[in-house]
Amino acid sequence: MFEAIARLFQKPDGVRDAHDPKLAVAALLVHLAAVDGQMTEDEKRTIKSALKQHYGLDDAEVEKLVKEAAFRDAEAVDFYRFTSGLIQLEMEDRIEIIRLMWTVVYVDDTNHELEDNMVWRIAELLGVSSRDRTILRNQIKNEQAAE
Repeated sequence: MFEAIARLFQKPDGVRDAHDPKLAVAALLVHLAAVDGQMTEDEKRTIKSALKQHYGLDDAEVEKLVKEAAFRDAEAVDFYRFTSGLIQLEMEDRIEIIRLMWTVVYVDDTNHELEDNMVWRIAELLGVSSRDRTILRNQIKNEQAAE
């Protein structure tokens, strides 16, 4: 009987915990890409590329991670589920998450107000200062404009 109850609380093989930083970051990026009402192919490619580079994942791992992130994002009611685990990371890692978010925002050369608001909210939840968030926004915006 105890085994049956224990199985109810076990994750299926290969399923990540919502507090796994990779899954949390992927879910935030997926939500960010869709927050303005549409997720473009450029945004999808940018998310996958960012996750591959940042975490050293291969194509299959990234595909699985993004698929699971989209599922977790769809069932989430707020960002706390993802940010609560990320707040434990070093500040430079949290700043890097905000940089990744701006990269997704500016891949289409525009900063929609909903995207801007989401990055601001996540930065606040992660304890990233307004100054750092603004510097990162300007850096990524300028890099995209130069390309």
